[in-house]
Amino acid sequence: MPIPGEARDNPPMMAKPDPSHLRRLALLLAMPETGALEALRELAELEPWLLEPIAELDALPLEHWQAEHTRLFVSGYPKTPCPPFESAHRQGTLGGTVLQELQGLYRRAGLDSGEVPPDYLGAQLEFAAYLLDVGSAEGLADTLAAELWEAHLCRWLPRLARDLQSQARLALYRALGACLGRLCPKSEAQASEDSDDA
Repeated sequence: MPIPGEARDNPPMMAKPDPSHLRRLALLLAMPETGALEALRELAELEPWLLEPIAELDALPLEHWQAEHTRLFVSGYPKTPCPPFESAHRQGTLGGTVLQELQGLYRRAGLDSGEVPPDYLGAQLEFAAYLLDVGSAEGLADTLAAELWEAHLCRWLPRLARDLQSQARLALYRALGACLGRLCPKSEAQASEDSDDA
């Protein structure tokens, strides 16, 4: 994502994503409940890459989808392969300084993550979408967006995206990993360096 005012030696960034696309990606991180497949079909009108995962999920009971979501994101055994929390990837445990940093970032925009951990990927994607909606008219939004992407999202999202593509047993989450990986088009070496700051 190009961040206005980025330094010349920063890594190449993709074009600004559509804020609605970011919100749809955030939705896909939620636990699937009754009616989730119908909701996915509606999303597929704007996200055609969902058609193949829908065909797979159509042949499976909801409980199978829910079990895979739990294994990947909540409590896998012997470890959770894809925790959607920045602190887990950057600090090796949930909580810590990353939470305070992000809460401070949200507050500078006049927001609060509420009961949702501020380092949850869904919260960060929603915040990125909000900043895009506010737009360049608000100079602060560009500054906060640059900080969010450079100091947070792009320091752990590439690793999560790779883990999803390699660990997910459902096409939905492998494809979600591919989409998330395109948000931070850093080299593999940079992503590995950045996410090893625990």
